[in-house]
Amino acid sequence: MVFVKKKSMSQSQKIGVNGINTKPYINKFKKNLHIKRKICKFCADKIVVDYKNISLLRTFMTEKGKIFSSRITGTCTKHQRKLTIAIKRARVLALLPFTNN
Repeated sequence: MVFVKKKSMSQSQKIGVNGINTKPYINKFKKNLHIKRKICKFCADKIVVDYKNISLLRTFMTEKGKIFSSRITGTCTKHQRKLTIAIKRARVLALLPFTNN
């Protein structure tokens, strides 16, 4: 048997199974990331969702007329349902546009 000495490789050059780098992955962007929990605007300020309050309803819509999800706005499920119904009701009564064309 003949033993051949291989060149030593640095840590960044080591390649494991199927060509995948064996260097442990460290995400440098998520070091001290604390996500602030969003609070429902309607619960905090005791605001009643009404289809006639167009300025409030527009803040929960995109420029194209889509309704923002509760994940983005931070509203609770109870008020998100009421908000969706109010926006749809305002669209039918022509207070809000269906699309922004």
